[in-house]
Amino acid sequence: MIPEKRLQVAILLYDGMTALDAIGPYEVLQAPTLGTDVRFVAREKGVKRTDFGRLRLTADYTLAETPTPDILVVPGTAFPKAVMGDQLVLEWIAQAHRTTKWTTSVCTGALGLAAAGVLNGLKATTHWLALDVLKQFGAIPTKERVVREGKILTAAGVSSGIDMALILVAEEFGADAAQLTQLLIEYDPHPPFDAGSPDKAPPSIVNAAREEFSKLVVMP
Repeated sequence: MIPEKRLQVAILLYDGMTALDAIGPYEVLQAPTLGTDVRFVAREKGVKRTDFGRLRLTADYTLAETPTPDILVVPGTAFPKAVMGDQLVLEWIAQAHRTTKWTTSVCTGALGLAAAGVLNGLKATTHWLALDVLKQFGAIPTKERVVREGKILTAAGVSSGIDMALILVAEEFGADAAQLTQLLIEYDPHPPFDAGSPDKAPPSIVNAAREEFSKLVVMP
């Protein structure tokens, strides 16, 4: 049965975002059993290219058309200045946060929240290679996969957005609804390697990741 309350979810899109940061939470939060109003929003309507230009997502709503979402999702990017350097987007994040039930981020999307002043003095997480950058904006970085500070949820690297969204479903609709959603998307990870964290991966792989990150990612 679809719940009576219809929460509006705003997932921010912008050129340079990481696709799964947006699509992971989308797949969870748009479940028909939840009855949510999930919107892809952006500075301007239209197609947005993902971080390396191979995939496009479309924003059907502008920021101005979505001023007071119940749930705000800020996806990350390999180029954090795409959000951190856009004053209009930062102002929208700060304004929306005042009335949200939940303000969330995935991966380096936390840097957008931090630049908007949302994370000052609060614990937060982001991609493990960007944790130190959070300190520059007054946040307290932590390595946890999902961090909750009041109504703020920050998720670590790309795939953790799914976990974060399931936590949101449990908070809003109950554990049964979250488990039903998890089952419907068959989210039952059994990765072929235990290398999804720098604490688990072999040192040589961690070093290789650092090298690739420095080549591909443009930090502020």
